[in-house]
Amino acid sequence: MTIKPLADRVVIKNVQQEETTKSGIVLPGTAKEKPQVAEVISVGPGGIVEGKEVTMYVKPGDKVIYSKYAGTEVKLEKEEYIIVRQADILAIVE
Repeated sequence: MTIKPLADRVVIKNVQQEETTKSGIVLPGTAKEKPQVAEVISVGPGGIVEGKEVTMYVKPGDKVIYSKYAGTEVKLEKEEYIIVRQADILAIVE
């Protein structure tokens, strides 16, 4: 099963980053802040959204930084994804 976003929506998946303090202590997932770097899984077609032309600038495989509390979290086949609007994506990481 796949998720196919509509309009200006983008499906992203958080990139797991193990965080280590300066003293070498590895922080577990519960002690870290919510990650804001994700990989684009699929992209909607864009088009006319709320009366405005939307061109999609991201593509599957891009690493992006997104707004901290943006999107809708969904779980599909034991994988967690976030569906966001392209406007909630702040930057592409190169």
